[in-house]
Amino acid sequence: QVQLVESGGGLVQAGGSLRLSCAASGRTFSDFVMGWFRQAPGKEREFAAVISRGGAGVDYADSVKGRFTISRDNAKNTVYLQMNNLKPEDTAVYYCAAEWSRVMTTDPKNYEHWGQGTQVTVSS
Repeated sequence: QVQLVESGGGLVQAGGSLRLSCAASGRTFSDFVMGWFRQAPGKEREFAAVISRGGAGVDYADSVKGRFTISRDNAKNTVYLQMNNLKPEDTAVYYCAAEWSRVMTTDPKNYEHWGQGTQVTVSS
């Protein structure tokens, strides 16, 4: 089992930045592909970013490409999401998730472990 705890959410004005962190425990962190997903009120959970086990491979949703950066520190069992130039449409609960796999995927159904989420609110 993997336990995931997100932090770093909050209220920010449009154009601002936030850095989310997700601390993992329980299993070997570097065995897992890590993803960030988000869910806005009344909408389905959607993919935001994913990073490979070693950190060399990343992928982003088109809606966040060029503004968000995913990274990980396997020594600290932590994955990050740096969010710049935030927009009101980025408002959502952000979740980190872990998938025991060699292949990065963007489908939330493939992820076995989820954090509790952290709220990000962007005001206009």
